[in-house]
Amino acid sequence: MISSTRKSSALALAGAFATVIAMGIAPGTANAADDMEKCYGISKAAENDCAIKGANGCAGQSKVDYDGKAWKSVKTGTCTAIEVDVKNAAGTMEKRKGSLAEISAG
Repeated sequence: MISSTRKSSALALAGAFATVIAMGIAPGTANAADDMEKCYGISKAAENDCAIKGANGCAGQSKVDYDGKAWKSVKTGTCTAIEVDVKNAAGTMEKRKGSLAEISAG
């Protein structure tokens, strides 16, 4: 038989866990969104997280690789170190780094 103290503790713990779940917070990840930033120009076609208004709509709708108007969430502080290969105006490949702001074409 379970003691009343043990039963009360178990119910309290279950209630606290249910509250956390209802709030949409997984234990240990309350600040996970704070550790991410938007990085423009690094997502492959249809793999973007979102884009600015008037560009591609939102998640998964970019039509070209490394669209400068489409962004992907990355760990804070890593965006500008990410390099991708893009075609320049002359049609040759060159390295470009991710950007914290929209990358204009041309």
